[in-house]
Amino acid sequence: VQLQAFGGGLVQAGGSLRLSCAASGRTFFVNTMGWFRQAPGKEREFVAAISRSGGVTIYADSLKGRFTISRDNAVNTEYLQMNSLKPEDTAVYYCAATNDRGTYTDYVSYDYWGQGTLVTVSS
Repeated sequence: VQLQAFGGGLVQAGGSLRLSCAASGRTFFVNTMGWFRQAPGKEREFVAAISRSGGVTIYADSLKGRFTISRDNAVNTEYLQMNSLKPEDTAVYYCAATNDRGTYTDYVSYDYWGQGTLVTVSS
């Protein structure tokens, strides 16, 4: 399975961005998909995850209400809608996927990773 993330860019504080992550290859086996981010000098942190059906979603507590994860299995793509962006949201955002059914928050549980897309929020 290959993942390709895109949609990052430069946005002013308070603005919005939507990230996309397209999966290709043996996508039939993919269950949970997620997003992580890594800011300069910091460890990679969990952002959100979504089950295969989309019926279960989980978020990092600090991001609830601003970020929304979704997916469209017909086109093997997941999305991350980010609203009310803050400078501290600046990071490289990575999409991830796993063949397992659990909605995991730890990055070691994910089997596949995209290349990352940079989001920069200016103040």
